[in-house]
Amino acid sequence: MNAAAPAASPSLNLGLIGNCAYSALVDARGSIVWCCLPRFDGDPVFNALLDPGEDGGVWSIELEDFARSEQAYEPNTAVLRTRLYDSRGQGIELTDFAPRFWNRGRTFRPLTLVRRLRVLAGSPRIRVRMRPRFDWGRAKPQMTQGSTHVRYIGPAQTLRMNTDAPINYMLAETFFVADRPLNFILGPDETLQGGIEDTARGFEQETAAYWRHWTRALALPLEWQDAVIRSAITLKLSLYEDTGAIVAAMTTSIPEAPGSQRNWDYRYCWLRDAFFVVRALNSISEVATMEEYLRWLNNVVVRSAGGHIQPLYGIGQEEQLPEQVLDHLPGYRGMGPVRVGNQAQEHFQHDVYGNVVLAAAQAFHDHRLLRRPGKAEFGHLEAVGEQAFRVYDTPDAGMWELRTRARIHTSSALMGWVACDRLAKVAATLRLPDRVQFWRQRAEVIRERILRESWCEARGAFAESFGGRDLDASALLMAEVGFLEPSDPRFIGTLQALETHLCDGPYMRRYEAADDFGKPETSFNICTFWRIDALARIGRRQEAREIFEVMLKNRNPLGLLSEDTHPVTGEMWGNFPQTYSMVGVINAAVRLSAPWDSVI
Repeated sequence: MNAAAPAASPSLNLGLIGNCAYSALVDARGSIVWCCLPRFDGDPVFNALLDPGEDGGVWSIELEDFARSEQAYEPNTAVLRTRLYDSRGQGIELTDFAPRFWNRGRTFRPLTLVRRLRVLAGSPRIRVRMRPRFDWGRAKPQMTQGSTHVRYIGPAQTLRMNTDAPINYMLAETFFVADRPLNFILGPDETLQGGIEDTARGFEQETAAYWRHWTRALALPLEWQDAVIRSAITLKLSLYEDTGAIVAAMTTSIPEAPGSQRNWDYRYCWLRDAFFVVRALNSISEVATMEEYLRWLNNVVVRSAGGHIQPLYGIGQEEQLPEQVLDHLPGYRGMGPVRVGNQAQEHFQHDVYGNVVLAAAQAFHDHRLLRRPGKAEFGHLEAVGEQAFRVYDTPDAGMWELRTRARIHTSSALMGWVACDRLAKVAATLRLPDRVQFWRQRAEVIRERILRESWCEARGAFAESFGGRDLDASALLMAEVGFLEPSDPRFIGTLQALETHLCDGPYMRRYEAADDFGKPETSFNICTFWRIDALARIGRRQEAREIFEVMLKNRNPLGLLSEDTHPVTGEMWGNFPQTYSMVGVINAAVRLSAPWDSVI
């Protein structure tokens, strides 16, 4: 297990539990500091990550005279164990998980959080602080109690805690001796069907077995298997299975850098981020997430009818995600503002069309899928391609979602080329030669424009916009999507320029030009992973491996990454856990690992 010292203030030394219906974040002492219900973008009933004071919502099980803690996942599962020890060596173990397993031919994933406690040594005294909050911390619940349960009644939902712990001690937040195993089951206001301990134990066994079977089916690289497994489970937990949406992160308003005001709500489905998640999981043969996501994406595509597609939507396909600031919450380490909603839903980000086509393309070629798309679905994608071609050379906010500056971004034009190129390949699979020729010609038109207008001779690199000279890490995607061969001198020159001007040692920032908040201070993890990929592609594999090892060390003790890394302190910043970053771990491991036939 990973040892942890007492935490003085909120940090991203957190574990993620979830079941593809909801999630929760658990800190190094076993306190649940973040949990939104009834879905990822809902009201946080535990919000201590953004409001750690007495009024913040938290569920802690505290050990008197606490000295240290250890924390680890049960291998190959989403079941988290936290061990707490006091100064005399007495200790308890907390097991936290969200039930997920097969039951009666379907996936059972209730809005239920299970905590189990067992004594490790001695007669430790514990205190349970169960403090859910509603309406973003503005409403404390009314409570009623029974012999083995407590109900927490809020304005919009009621939660029920079933427990075999002493109810009075729990309500009074009194320390008491833990002399036997205890179980806590928090969920909807429904009567528990079985006994508390039997239910908790059965849920744990079934959930652990589910995840072990799930990970066993992954096609792992030889090296860094544990890192890939943890990343894959984290990405899977970012899927909202009811609709198929994939959220970018579980949190809102964790600053990209200390006091930067770059605080955003990432609990929605960005089509760009979701594509990268699908692609990473596909690379290790986990295609079920792609099938779920394509259900959600198909709704977006059909509804757009060949017109504008937003860069993000709510996980229930909500188009309106108005951004507001919650002034009553202090924010992560007191670094507000806390924002709910995201103004980016109003943006025009033209790379989205390429991301739509890329996410769907594999399904036309993959014979494993339960339902492969055909000509009808291709017709809907062609409408997306038409829109991509119409707008590829018009100004937009770009993939970094600039709020006050519009340009013809190279990355957006590049993804327009991708849309046309992949449509030609799908048309070939569907044996539609006329459409193959049509889309190839359109792809070539875009390609020629990019090569002519994005290349900056003075910088010896592709610039971030047509006719520009500023550098942007997204140019590294040119090799990944097949626009240029990695050996092309223009790609190598671009990589070298980016390393000179955007890198702080192993870390890479997104771009060099100042944005609405000044110049970026922290590195953007996915950009560092793009650099790793580019280095490997051009033959600098040893450098790529060294940088990858740095990134692995920058993960928190449970193997998770946020959005950004501070290049001086190495501390994690930005929303957490960030799917983009976890994608990077998988991609780098797959790219750099020695082959299996080197050992067998």
